[in-house]
Amino acid sequence: MRSGTDTIAVLILVTSVVRGLSADEPSEADKSSCLADAARAAIVRSLPLLEKGTQGSAEQRKCFTCHNQALPMLALVEGRKRGFAIDEDNFTRQLDHTVAHLKRGQKKYLDGEGQGGKVVTAGYALWALEVGGWIPDETTAAVTGYLLKYQQDASHWTHPSSRPPSTGSEFMTTFVALRGLQKFGTQQQQVEIETRKKQVRQWVLAEKPAELEDHVFRLWSLPYMDVDEETLSTQTAELVNQQREDGGWAQKTEMNSDAYATGTSLVVLLEVAGLPVEHSAVQRGIKYLLHAQQKDGSWQVVSRAKPFQTYYETGFPHGKDQFISISASSWATLALLLTLSP
Repeated sequence: MRSGTDTIAVLILVTSVVRGLSADEPSEADKSSCLADAARAAIVRSLPLLEKGTQGSAEQRKCFTCHNQALPMLALVEGRKRGFAIDEDNFTRQLDHTVAHLKRGQKKYLDGEGQGGKVVTAGYALWALEVGGWIPDETTAAVTGYLLKYQQDASHWTHPSSRPPSTGSEFMTTFVALRGLQKFGTQQQQVEIETRKKQVRQWVLAEKPAELEDHVFRLWSLPYMDVDEETLSTQTAELVNQQREDGGWAQKTEMNSDAYATGTSLVVLLEVAGLPVEHSAVQRGIKYLLHAQQKDGSWQVVSRAKPFQTYYETGFPHGKDQFISISASSWATLALLLTLSP
């Protein structure tokens, strides 16, 4: 199987010959078309692996996970929107798996205790239900009630543990809580939600990001803050300016570019900042992801989180790096999908 670099080169050559152009001088339109074709090929290889990871995790554990349910579900739904085939039965099982997890903890949510993972679990689970088209019910109302009670006097929501990058940012924790409240908050909760958003707004706009995950999710939080275009543009530029020469982004300044950091950056730049696919930062980021994809269709990222749970296999590759790697592969796939037309 060819690498991403080889695939792009071959597609450019073929397109150039077919259109009567010199092979070493493809037009900008040809280059864009070839990148889109390469992105489609990469997505076709990655989606089945994401499905395998969701299924394997659900079979091994009763609990919902952000890395093996929520993030792959985001990519699978976006893939469906863009005409890619997904296993609908498996997707329904993952949705039901997520709902079952929240229902088991419903009393704890009503009591203000939540489940393991606290706000991160609650917020990502609601995000998974959102993309799955779940209709608000008493279970989601219990979860949003918990989000309003938990740390209600604090300036923002914090995470219970540090497992960077995916559970290491309080900007991320705050964003997933805001998103869950926006989508599933009940009519009776709206006054409390608006009050909480005002509290959080001050922190989001004043706090300085430390790592890339902070930059990404601060930018993602801005639409919930009613900020002006200048603020959005400034913080978009801050994220764009962190792109490396290789086209990728890195989790920390002392680290190399990787698919997790690059995927999350591209997704928020495309979805929230509204950068066009033709933007140079987006184009360079796409190329980085295509070059970084493994032959099996995954993207590998080395874990830097200290494990505290018993290890288990899900069927996704890369052994003890599989949980951050399926997260990275989900974000990378989602980023590539967002460059294609629905």
